[in-house]
Amino acid sequence: MTQTASVATQDARATPSAAVRVRESRPADWPEVVRVSEAAFAAGPYGHLPVGEERQRLVRDVEGRAAAGSVLVAERLTERRAEQASEILGTLSIARAGAGPSRLAVADEAEVRLLAVSPTAQRLGVARRLMLAASETALGWGASALVLDTGDRNSAAQALYEGLGYRRTNEPGQPGQRGVASEGRIPHVDYRLQLQPAPGVVVRLVRPSEVDAVAELSLRAYELEYSISGSYRDDIISVGERAAAHQVWVAVDPQSGELLGSVATPKPGEHLTSLPQRDDELDFRLLAVDPSARGRGVGAALTTLVIELARLRGLRRVVMNSGPQMVRAHRLYERLGFSILESRVRTVDPGDGRAPFQLLAFSIDV
Repeated sequence: MTQTASVATQDARATPSAAVRVRESRPADWPEVVRVSEAAFAAGPYGHLPVGEERQRLVRDVEGRAAAGSVLVAERLTERRAEQASEILGTLSIARAGAGPSRLAVADEAEVRLLAVSPTAQRLGVARRLMLAASETALGWGASALVLDTGDRNSAAQALYEGLGYRRTNEPGQPGQRGVASEGRIPHVDYRLQLQPAPGVVVRLVRPSEVDAVAELSLRAYELEYSISGSYRDDIISVGERAAAHQVWVAVDPQSGELLGSVATPKPGEHLTSLPQRDDELDFRLLAVDPSARGRGVGAALTTLVIELARLRGLRRVVMNSGPQMVRAHRLYERLGFSILESRVRTVDPGDGRAPFQLLAFSIDV
């Protein structure tokens, strides 16, 4: 049962505090993760029920849950005697199908377990922030969907999930329902959220073994139609460095595993370029589709992913630069709803004997 015990109903609509951030847990966090989880469940709608041994082991085995997928924490940053400290406000686990904590997930799905917010951290949007970060984490794995369940009395959690677009896949009390049998007494409501942006394409973060292939793919894509200078060529093929410092996403054929395309985005809270002028803008670079994969919607899937990342991070706008010769890409951006950002179009002197040109800027509000 994913008891979201201390999530106030208002949390589903709250604006997250700028001082709250979500990150992967570290071993030093694990005792506090257990404390927050136990306090949240005790304060929730099922806190009056005895906690079974299996449940206690699951809550306290943070190391095992991290090994099975990921344990996220939401923390509030504070200043204490000129040093930055943090307070853990909430946590959740994400498990791959077939891993220890997973009960509902099958095939390439991922599952959210043990979403918990401290009783002292209500109305800060903590649960919502954790759930959005869980979606980004699962997307990075290439998961097709996120699944979870919650008790039928946990109306606050149900409001949160439904507000985030999860759809119910059962109703509590259905004959033969898995939740009633496994927990013995608590009817469950199951939920599912589709993650992948397009059918026939899986989008996920690049794997170390794929870096060279992505570099070759990107170079093929750009050299097919454009004249690539030496420095720009070096930038295009620097996939390993970009993946280490930022994020490199790939589109993959789900049947063959063939790499179809790639795009680069910044890590949460960062930027790739000087184009963004506000903290609530997300930029991206080097969208590339293998020439052999054109016509399959790969470019649209990768660009849609970028827009979804901005939404998951609570940002307002996606921005990007594009050279004037990249007409095919411009048509894609316009079809998806981007428009020219006139105030940020600038003239660039390449400094290699070529004439100066206008570097276009595009944007879309999320």
